Amino acid sequence: MDAERFFDELLSVRMNADRTAVDIIDQTLLPGTRKRICLSTREEIWEAIKKLRVRGAPAIGVCAACGIALLASKIEAADYAHFFEEFRKEKEYLASSRPTAVNLFWALNRMEDCVKKHEEMPLRELCELLFAEAERIREEDVQISRSIGEIGFRLLSELKQKGREIGILTHCNAGTLATAKYGTATAPMYVALEHGWAGQEIHVYCDETRPLLQGARLTALELHSAGIRTTLQCDNMASILMKSGKIDIVFVGCDRVAANGDAANKIGTSGVAILAKHYGIPFYVCAPSSTIDMRTPTGAEIPIEMRDPDEVTEMWYRERMAPDGVDVYNPAFDVTDHELITGIITEKGLCTAPYGAAFRQLGM
Repeated sequence: MDAERFFDELLSVRMNADRTAVDIIDQTLLPGTRKRICLSTREEIWEAIKKLRVRGAPAIGVCAACGIALLASKIEAADYAHFFEEFRKEKEYLASSRPTAVNLFWALNRMEDCVKKHEEMPLRELCELLFAEAERIREEDVQISRSIGEIGFRLLSELKQKGREIGILTHCNAGTLATAKYGTATAPMYVALEHGWAGQEIHVYCDETRPLLQGARLTALELHSAGIRTTLQCDNMASILMKSGKIDIVFVGCDRVAANGDAANKIGTSGVAILAKHYGIPFYVCAPSSTIDMRTPTGAEIPIEMRDPDEVTEMWYRERMAPDGVDVYNPAFDVTDHELITGIITEKGLCTAPYGAAFRQLGM
């Protein structure tokens, strides 16, 4: 694998060279079409996040940071007070795009803090500072994913002593497409390649992830392109796969972690965790510290986004595959109870229960 070319081709989000637009790969077109699009207006940035053209908690955060920096540079204001008033309007608008991924709010709040700390700075210089802060968020995300990957790689190294390929199950896409680089749940696999492992030493099984098929369209694309042995299966095949003894470890990403360790991730993740617990398979959540929300006591307080019924009934079909008028239940996420989680891997270290104490020990 030509690593740099691979990561460049699947780069999720960046500011374009002249800083007139946010440049993203349109993930709704993958795997068949690899197309980059430029987002230059507030509506385009909002729509890209809402419609999952850019997706994955860390990538959403980077997109929001770049987007608010771009929109701030377009504000016409004579003084700081007017500038800040308009900045807040743009921030609140972008924040309304999706309710569950805490990185969206974290990134926007960090950009707002940057504005507040430099009230005395000339507005042109302040806008330059915002562009720099957005780039810093992107660069930090790369390092965060790399650190998560190293910790996950150590867990894989322990399993390698068994002397056969390591079976890994993942759900949805917590890959390089969902971050600035490496991914979270896929980072251990990419780090393993960087440490000289052959792609055939690990065997990753990807849940297809209904109804939006992020596992089939995105994770399978990533891992197969990287030369890693990859098998795709329907979500309802995870149980027989685990029972067969093919899975040694589960890595998943997440969009928000509550203070007690409950983790919200793409719908279907909690079912995977229940199965892993039943079959005695370690289940790890890969979570940048920015996704840990200490202000949310438990998963019961995490808002769950409800999405368009058409995603279930007709998005992937030539003809509608359900009766007209039938009710559709389509939550985007579910919450995995902390008791089902073996460990939560952050860039600061591996956390185990009791999670509240573990998070505080790492300074969260």
